[in-house]
Amino acid sequence: MSTIKSSCYIRFLNLIDVLDRINPGKKLDSIEESLLDKIVLSFHAKKSILVGDLISMSELGSQATLHGRLKNLSAMGYIKMAANEDGRKKEVVPSKIAIKRYEEIAKCLEKAVKAS
Repeated sequence: MSTIKSSCYIRFLNLIDVLDRINPGKKLDSIEESLLDKIVLSFHAKKSILVGDLISMSELGSQATLHGRLKNLSAMGYIKMAANEDGRKKEVVPSKIAIKRYEEIAKCLEKAVKAS
């Protein structure tokens, strides 16, 4: 039984690899993926997330590292940063490109599961 589950996960990883090769300029590192996951989860839960919330996630790296990764995500078109109501803080939201990425990942997961 565990062989079936592991082979399903291997198929999923292979499908994700194909996704990354289709869009080579948009490959994310593990920190960027973690940040984008957090942003998309907050967006899906209809909770706002601020730049300060993200750069304080010390388990992912230093504030400078995280700020740089947020700039990368913005430059690649995955996120948008907008001033919140008081104008001093920036709210981070996923772009249509980011939402499409998660839809594609979901399709890969469905294909991997159906193939088992």
